[in-house]
Amino acid sequence: MCQLLGMCCNQPTDIVFSFSGFATRSSEHADGFGIAFFEGKGLRHFVDHQAAERSPVADLVKRYPIRSKQVIAHIRKATQGRVSLENCHPFVRELWGRYWVFAHNGNLVDFQPRLHAAFRPVGDTDSERAFCWLMQELAKAHASMPRIEELNATLAELVPQVARHGTFNFMLSQGEALWAHCSTHLHYLVRQHPFGEARLQDQDLAVNFADVAQDGDRVAVIATQPLTLNEAWVPMQPGQLLAFRDGLPV
Repeated sequence: MCQLLGMCCNQPTDIVFSFSGFATRSSEHADGFGIAFFEGKGLRHFVDHQAAERSPVADLVKRYPIRSKQVIAHIRKATQGRVSLENCHPFVRELWGRYWVFAHNGNLVDFQPRLHAAFRPVGDTDSERAFCWLMQELAKAHASMPRIEELNATLAELVPQVARHGTFNFMLSQGEALWAHCSTHLHYLVRQHPFGEARLQDQDLAVNFADVAQDGDRVAVIATQPLTLNEAWVPMQPGQLLAFRDGLPV
């Protein structure tokens, strides 16, 4: 299946270290990649139907240390939908005057919800259909941007209705918080003071974050499988939905 990577921080941070190891995994997930960075209310969004391991767009991201508080990345192994640009995650929609970003790992069987005109898929994946349905139902439930706690409660009601159709590991963000839902495999860690060295599993690369981070910095990294060898990754439980804000699960 696909692979997910998310980052939620209390200060704008670059994701080059984690993305470098993550992109290496595209040798087994070669049907496209994408990454989205929030900058305030703005969004930088890069997708390519080529594998991240050989994509010039991925090379650009590795060389360009964009700093963001919320990042979602995805490398695709297609289960539904052809290999094409419009089927690359993460997907983006607008709701309540904010960009929303979504990426999914899994397979949803017989998920054909009724969608109205405001939220329709461009491609032909189960993932984009699920995202459009979530956006549609959130818009029905709230007239304007609710508090994070209210969004948690609404998503907790909506997500099981999708998850019963199959595997529904996903990440979702509107720039202020990042939600992660686990059906099978998701892990997270929080980096904060005192910082230490982290070494990638998939590349011979290490960073001592004590040399590059400030004492008050805090970063949550969420991934399908742990990216580093020497850090304490926390496995999420099947059915668990977590919201991350300012680098912490809330």
